[in-house]
Amino acid sequence: MAAGGRASEPLAELSHYVVARPIYSEPGFQEENERRPPLPPTLRERAQAACRCSRKRAFQIAKSFLPILEWLPNYRVKEWLISDIISGLSTGLVATLQGLAYALLVAVPVGFGLYSAFFPILTYFFLGTSRHISVGPFPVVSLMVGSVVLSMAPDENFLIEGSNATGANVTGALIDTESRDAQRVLIASTLTFLVGILQVIFGVLQIGFIVRYLADPLVGGFTTAAAFQVLVSQLKIVLNVSTKNYNGVLSIIYTLVETFEKIGTTNIADLIAGLLTIFVCMVVKEINDRFKHKIPIPIPIEVIVTIVATGISYAADLEKKYNAGIVKSIPRGFLPPEPPNVSLFSQMIAASFSIAIVAYAIAVSVGKVYATKYDYAIDGNQEFIAFGFSNIFSGAFSCFVATTALSRTAVQESTGGKTQVAGIISAGIVLISIVALGKLLEPLQKSVLAAVVIANLKGMFMQVFDVPRLWRQNKVDAMIWVFTCIASIILGLDLGLLAGLLFGLLTVVLRVQFPSWGGFGNIPGTDIYKKVKDYKNVIEPEGVKILKFSSPIFYANIDGLKSSLKSTVGFDAVKVYNKRLKALRKIQKLIKKGKLKATKNGIISEPGINNEAFETDEEPEDNQDPQVPTKEVEIQVDWNSELPVKVNIPKVPIHSLILDFGAVTFLDIVAVRSIKTIIKEFERIDVRVYFASYQDNLISQLERGAFFDDTIRKDIFFLTVHDAVLYIRNQMTYSDNQDPIFEKISLMQESKEPIEFTEASQPDDELDVQEEAMRRLAS
Repeated sequence: MAAGGRASEPLAELSHYVVARPIYSEPGFQEENERRPPLPPTLRERAQAACRCSRKRAFQIAKSFLPILEWLPNYRVKEWLISDIISGLSTGLVATLQGLAYALLVAVPVGFGLYSAFFPILTYFFLGTSRHISVGPFPVVSLMVGSVVLSMAPDENFLIEGSNATGANVTGALIDTESRDAQRVLIASTLTFLVGILQVIFGVLQIGFIVRYLADPLVGGFTTAAAFQVLVSQLKIVLNVSTKNYNGVLSIIYTLVETFEKIGTTNIADLIAGLLTIFVCMVVKEINDRFKHKIPIPIPIEVIVTIVATGISYAADLEKKYNAGIVKSIPRGFLPPEPPNVSLFSQMIAASFSIAIVAYAIAVSVGKVYATKYDYAIDGNQEFIAFGFSNIFSGAFSCFVATTALSRTAVQESTGGKTQVAGIISAGIVLISIVALGKLLEPLQKSVLAAVVIANLKGMFMQVFDVPRLWRQNKVDAMIWVFTCIASIILGLDLGLLAGLLFGLLTVVLRVQFPSWGGFGNIPGTDIYKKVKDYKNVIEPEGVKILKFSSPIFYANIDGLKSSLKSTVGFDAVKVYNKRLKALRKIQKLIKKGKLKATKNGIISEPGINNEAFETDEEPEDNQDPQVPTKEVEIQVDWNSELPVKVNIPKVPIHSLILDFGAVTFLDIVAVRSIKTIIKEFERIDVRVYFASYQDNLISQLERGAFFDDTIRKDIFFLTVHDAVLYIRNQMTYSDNQDPIFEKISLMQESKEPIEFTEASQPDDELDVQEEAMRRLAS
């Protein structure tokens, strides 16, 4: 006794159990327990339930659409307000700098990054369900928006002749940067508006589940590739090297090649400022992480570095003396709202779909982490609606797509933020920067902003160390991570995400198409059944084979079920049947020649007649399946006398087959028809097929698929494998061992005309075409 030997004496009686109950088949269990089939509601009842409204339900609907009505009345002013103010101040400073920096990724003037760090927070405050995420730009999403902007408004479209241009590209051609920037801002805001519309539609249609198809390994590989894309895009800004704007397949390779080809034109002042910023930011961030239990508020190193760099740039006049690239102009105040350019929707619909999903997935993933930590729930569909309206609203004010940033959210939470009140306060800090402080940041070098972006990529690059762990835990997940990362680097973020998603779905299909299966046996003295290959003490019931197929059964894996059946039972039911028919034909010939005589005791030879007429089976055997016996065996027609014809007939050592469907969740129509055919193929060679451990919904699916008839009834379905085994034992105790083939032999003896031995015709074309062809060939 395994567990009982270790149990204390008072609990010894609890170390085992004894159950006495009838053997349950499906009809018997339903009859005894009076099964009540569920009645689906009528259309009228559904309409009444949908249209019924009460004061309580109306308030619940209002709270679900405006979550602020849920948490704001319960706001603990004395406990939370101070923490939210401190958190909002810290987060606002970081959001201001990140807004400026991430605008570089979108390829718009940096001042528009401040708008993108301000407007989305206003709507999310009322509509969002997460209390801790900081809404605003995120480098991955910003880069995806920037790729669309650069593809639709490249520099080549704004080349002009004359001297009225405000900039020049690497070839010396003049560029109308004012018109280019205005067009790029319009494209970015229009894309943001379209992304918002798609997100609202997704939320209204309640399809927040779509983010579940973005598995963690896929997101990890994608964000790591995006971090690499961001690094390359910011590298040329740190070096202050002018390159073409590449998009599409291999764009990152082209950018790297051109950057290193022109590395000789690097601006030393920008390079030094960028490298120092990266070094200082990463060191201080590491200090914040290691000593976060001692430092009450993380050091806002981005803010400190920016202030110092701006002061140095202004005092040393780096633009004039060293030709450093600086921000130059940040608009003060707000621009009036502008409608989107609807004519551009058709050119950006595909990209907007992927951006909408990725932005939502990032926000929900981060939100769920903090919701779990602080024991509250976020509504995925409402998050779609919240971010959708945030992007629609901010798109009208020349912003780019908003989601959440991991580092900024970590600052908001670690500094004590309790609710979105901290978010509103951070928006107030950004507002001050827009209205009053923007002018002070104009001397800031762009390489410093690019370095701030690069320093914030550390967490994404650290995901590379997840691959060895994934490989040890699940090799398929590791392959998804690596494939998505490589595809996103080579193909670009939009195509790479699609390729990774398709590859992930392909792995699921393959795992379902080739599931695990095995022959099961019984552990003596118990009702437990385990794989025969995995346990030494497992014993297969005599004359019974048990197969467990661990997957839904549908058109793609039905062949896998058939091959697993052949491997489990050790023979091919179709081949056995055809071999028996061939033996009967040869016996008929010998009877006609007088060589044999059929009696009630079997087939005997006439006295004094040798068996010269006996024929050998010259048909080559198929040895592809080593588990199927192919040696010649002597068949007893009545299981007492030998079959006097040499035909290689595979042995049939079983009389029953049990299919354990405990892991089968659904069957399609192809599976229903194929299983019905399998049953009839085995019954023709006197092997009964039973089903066990099935789920209730399978019976309904079989009924809808016209599975049951006069020959296949529900009494072959049993609640457990042990029920089926006990039933088979009881049946075999009283079974009649007469062979139906003997009846055919006797019929030949009485008939003067040759008897045609043809396969029983199957109604409804249930047998596969290939198997039908084999029978015709054998006949």
